[in-house]
Amino acid sequence: MSQMLKSSGAMAAATMISRVLGFVRVAVFASFMGITPVASAFTLAFQIPNLFRRLLGEGALSAAFIPIFKEKEKIAGEKEMWRAANAAISALLLASASIIVVATIVITVLIATDFSINLPSGGFLAEQLEIGSLKGQTQLMLQLLRLMFPYMLLVCLAAVFIGMQNARGHFFVPAMGSTILNVTMIGSVFFLAPLMGKKLEQQIFGLAIGVLVAGIAQAVFQWYYLRREGYRGEWISPWGNETVRQVARKMIPGMMGVAAFQINVLVTNGLAFCVDSKIVASFDFAVRLMELPQGVFGISLATYLLPTLSGLAAGKKYPEFRLTLWQGMSHLIFVNLIASVLLFVLAVPIIRLLFEHGKFDSFATQQSAMALKFLAPGLVMFSLVNILARAFYALGDTQTPMKISIVCLLLNLVFALMFIWTLRQKGLGLANTLSAALNVSLLVYALRRKLRFLGMTQLRRNTERLLVATVFAGLAAWATNYFWEKKFGHRMMLEKAGAVFLPMSIATLVYFAIAMWLKVPSAREMFQLVREKLSSKRTNKS
Repeated sequence: MSQMLKSSGAMAAATMISRVLGFVRVAVFASFMGITPVASAFTLAFQIPNLFRRLLGEGALSAAFIPIFKEKEKIAGEKEMWRAANAAISALLLASASIIVVATIVITVLIATDFSINLPSGGFLAEQLEIGSLKGQTQLMLQLLRLMFPYMLLVCLAAVFIGMQNARGHFFVPAMGSTILNVTMIGSVFFLAPLMGKKLEQQIFGLAIGVLVAGIAQAVFQWYYLRREGYRGEWISPWGNETVRQVARKMIPGMMGVAAFQINVLVTNGLAFCVDSKIVASFDFAVRLMELPQGVFGISLATYLLPTLSGLAAGKKYPEFRLTLWQGMSHLIFVNLIASVLLFVLAVPIIRLLFEHGKFDSFATQQSAMALKFLAPGLVMFSLVNILARAFYALGDTQTPMKISIVCLLLNLVFALMFIWTLRQKGLGLANTLSAALNVSLLVYALRRKLRFLGMTQLRRNTERLLVATVFAGLAAWATNYFWEKKFGHRMMLEKAGAVFLPMSIATLVYFAIAMWLKVPSAREMFQLVREKLSSKRTNKS
């Protein structure tokens, strides 16, 4: 039985719990803050430390550090491995603390000088906040930002701890850290916010404190389990340290790629606001739905593969490297193809079930569903990019995926400019799907040149078989949904749920049955894994 499926499957289960709680957190926040000016101030303040988290913590730092961490373990032993980890963590603490101190001083000066943002009257943001002057809200945003900025250091530290545990072969427990984060932030709404006062402007500081508490809880949780692996924290001066220099050299290109993505999001969202103020909101709901299957299996599998491929690359076991990468891509395509067709066919009933409440009316459902239909075909591509990029990271090459990423992000902007005027949010979805497909093509081409042989023939044959299964699964989902709508409709919550889960279940069974009949290896491995799980449960009961 494939260890890849067991490890990534365990992580996927933890990620699923976290994603569901993430949806609950969004619902609780919406109920607590609504779309008030206070909510906008909090959102703006929280986005900034999150941006630094993406630049310094998740992704760039982990991708640069884990291959070096694995290499130290294989070549120099555990003592040097932990020493290298402490050097990298010391550098992270120093860099993050410096940024926090500078940011706090700047924010304090801005607050003291009564800094405010002046918007043109009638502007979109001014209209949403329903206030003529943003002076008070700017001050509130700066105060919240100053309070929450240390969150950046905490989540960066947690990200490194998670990467170290992944490199040691542990995936489920580290992935549960996000669950603790979500639960703590939800709890802050109910327990901390009421203690701060009666007005929302006062209570919001309870939520900001909850963000810090959540960051501490996640970092401590990861540190506790890492200690059980033998890790002991120690300050290692980062100045002149070879490990720190190596990580920095590999990390900077990754940071540039992330920065390019953030700039791309900012520009395309700004463009969407200019064309139609409703585009970004409806597109964002579609993106949130796409992130669920992408995170549950795509990112989980990619996270498993980075330390695994890094270990194989460090040992120069390139045949095993190719085989592991090929298996990972096969499993991902198998799972995400059915998720893609279900999101496409059932876009309207899914969004209706999850979001059509209060101010989110049937028109909003239709608009978001259109965006989702144009995003759904790119689901496999979005997830493959994560796996292929990590294959380059494992080989010590962060330059190639960075360059390809920047080219594709620029093309995504061009595509958005081409399509948004006529297709609105559908144009943004189409632009993302096309740029992701090009990204995968360029990464495969570059990786084939780097490894000389990639072994894609069997993968292509299995994908062709799965496309046949996908067509029949899509038809089954459409027919079942059509029958349900004619027979029961969607007025009550139970009827809305049936319109989603019955077609989804039947389509999945059809897809899996055809894949088994066509002898797709990923289907057989997953069937074997499920059978082993059920067999072990029966054995334990007896």
